[in-house]
Amino acid sequence: MNHLFTPLKIGHLTLENRVVIAPMCQYSADEGAATDWHTLHLGRLALSGAGLLILEAAAVNPTGRITYADLGLWDDRTELALAQSLAVARRYSNIPIAIQLSHAGRKASTQKPWDGGNFIAADAQNGWPPVAPSALPFTVDGPIPDELSVKDIVNILEDFTAAAKRAERLGIDAIEIHAAHGYLIHQFLSPLSNTRDDQYGGNLENRMRFLLDVVDRMLAVISDKMTLGVRISATDWVDGGWDLGQSIILAQALAAKGCHFIHVSTAGLSSQQQIPVAPGFQVPFAEAIKQAVDIPVIAVGLIDNPKVADEIIASGKADAVALARGILYNPHWVWHAAAELGQQVTAPPQYLRSSPHGIPSPFK
Repeated sequence: MNHLFTPLKIGHLTLENRVVIAPMCQYSADEGAATDWHTLHLGRLALSGAGLLILEAAAVNPTGRITYADLGLWDDRTELALAQSLAVARRYSNIPIAIQLSHAGRKASTQKPWDGGNFIAADAQNGWPPVAPSALPFTVDGPIPDELSVKDIVNILEDFTAAAKRAERLGIDAIEIHAAHGYLIHQFLSPLSNTRDDQYGGNLENRMRFLLDVVDRMLAVISDKMTLGVRISATDWVDGGWDLGQSIILAQALAAKGCHFIHVSTAGLSSQQQIPVAPGFQVPFAEAIKQAVDIPVIAVGLIDNPKVADEIIASGKADAVALARGILYNPHWVWHAAAELGQQVTAPPQYLRSSPHGIPSPFK
C-alpha cells in the first residue's frame, strides 16, 4: 500500500507526498497583519510532513475580510508581517507553501466564530458595508450588500493581481484562488447569488467571467515559476444553485486557461443548503471533475483515515487529499499515517526518538 506517500507534480512543484494541508482561517490577525500566533501556527504545520501547506485565506483588500481579524495581503504592512512569520517556518522546514487569496463578498463584516460569527453592522465597531455581485443577503435577516459596479469589479480584479504579485515577492510557491464556500467569487458563479444582467451575470459564461478574469490577470503578472490553482465548491446543495455539471464546465475552462490544479470542496453559499455530511462525502465531486480535466485534483472533506486516503489515490478518485480540522486536532496525522502505511515522511531530527518502538520509522 503505497499511493498516498508517492510524489506528485503540481504545476512547477513536485510534492513529496499527496497530503495537503487545506487553508484554515485563524481569525488572529491585526488589521490584516500576521501576528505571533501565525508564527507558532505555521511553524507547527510546516513540521507536519505534509506535501503542501496552504496558508489560510488572505483578503485582497480590507473589505474582503470575513472578520476584522482575518489575514490580509493588500499593502506593505501586511506583506512584511507575513514575511516574518514565513521566515521562521522556513528556517526549519522546506515544505512547499501556498497561499489562498480571497474576498468574502456578502459574507464579510462578522464576529469571530468563537464570538458567535454574527454579522456586525456597518456603522458599528469592527464593521463595514459588505459588497456582492447582487444586492442579495446571505441570510434572510442579514445585511443587504452593496451591489458592485463594473468599475468596482475592475478594482477588485486589480486587488487580486496586486496580492498575487506580493505572494510571489514573499517567495510563496503557489497561489490558490478562493472560489468556494460562498465567498465573493462563488457568489458570482451561483445563480442563487448573482442576478446581474451585464457581462458578469445571467448565463453560465457570464457568471464564470469574474473568476476567469482573475485567472487571466494573475497569469499575466506572476512568473512561470509560480503554481496557480483554484478552490471551488462543486455544489451549493440547493436546488437551482451551482452544481456539479456547471463545476465540470468551469474546471475545463480553468484547465484551458493554464491553471495547475483544482481543489474540490462544496457548499457555503446559502443558508438553505442541505448537506449529507459523512466521511469522504465530497470525494465523488472530486472524482467527477478529475475525469473531466487533465490537471491534478485535490479532494477534501472528513478524510481522516489513512487507509481511506490511500484508497482515494489508488483508485484514481483524486490526485491528492487535503486535511483541515483533522490536522488541527492531530498535527502529527501525517507521521501517524506514514507509520500505519509503512511509509516515510520528512520530519525534524529533534523528533526522531518519538517513532514508536517496533514500527518502522516514519521519518527520514
